[in-house]
Amino acid sequence: MAKLTSNYLGIELRNPLVVGACDLLENQENLVKIEKAGAGAIVYKSLFEEQIQLEDMELSMQLNEYNDRNAEMTSLFPDVSHAGPAEHLYKLKKAIEKLNIPLFGSLNAVYKETWVKYAGMIANTGVSGLELNFYNVPFSFDKPSGEIEQEQLDIVKAVIAEVKIPVAVKLSSYYTNPLAMVKKLDELGVKGVVLFNKLFQPEVDITSEKHITPWNLSSPEEYKLPLRFAGLLHGEIKADIIANTGIYSGKDIIKLILAGASNVQVVSTLYKNGVSHISKMLKDMEEWLDVKNYNSLDDFRGKLSRKSLNNPFVYKRAQYIDILLNSERIMG
Repeated sequence: MAKLTSNYLGIELRNPLVVGACDLLENQENLVKIEKAGAGAIVYKSLFEEQIQLEDMELSMQLNEYNDRNAEMTSLFPDVSHAGPAEHLYKLKKAIEKLNIPLFGSLNAVYKETWVKYAGMIANTGVSGLELNFYNVPFSFDKPSGEIEQEQLDIVKAVIAEVKIPVAVKLSSYYTNPLAMVKKLDELGVKGVVLFNKLFQPEVDITSEKHITPWNLSSPEEYKLPLRFAGLLHGEIKADIIANTGIYSGKDIIKLILAGASNVQVVSTLYKNGVSHISKMLKDMEEWLDVKNYNSLDDFRGKLSRKSLNNPFVYKRAQYIDILLNSERIMG
């Protein structure tokens, strides 16, 4: 029987399938089910600074709602402050106690100071590592892209200096040159890059003429973008290449490892197929390795990466041009 063991941010896992940050993980029963189904590790739901700010503002408004009912009253309530990240950190500690597989924290903050502050708090819970979840939506027409990237790099540098656990960075694909950004992160000492963040996009209901927030699950075809970048990055950086988005089956994981991914993160497939689907994905992987006579993932990882291929055009525009010039084959 082939071995699926893998290395994730310097930590050995029983397999490369990691459950990514999502709401499913707030339920402790789901955590246990995910471990029993065979997942190698879990990235706990992100701590969002903006959510804390919003809840703090709502609490303040509620506490001050009746302040002016009596001229002699300065407040109907004693001074009460929002718990901030305390509840999230409490749940994170409980999750660590519940599991026998590695659990990683995830953070999405706003300001450099709070990135560092919350990163330290998460690290102190006992998590195996930390994932920084970058999601920038620019509102200024005047702020250059280089300035945004440098702010993110400064945050990463400060967080790495603050914590003693391995740090990974989860990126969107919306960089002019994602390879250059990943290279800079690698030089700063991140232990892994997660490619790519599944961003929530706005939607409009034309009946009510209002903005709505539908579920934003990835589709099975979306793994092709991280596959491309895994193939381009393999052998070029020290950091782990962690593929994310659109990974639904064991076959998808195999494709991504062939391209050069170190590990994968899955989320949407669990919502659509259930947590038990993890077992099937791993079984399909084992059967494929046995058929191919591979003993481990290292036997074929990066076999189809740019660095391993003699064909220099697979990951370049030539591939795209070839498809356009031969599009009649689609009509078959």
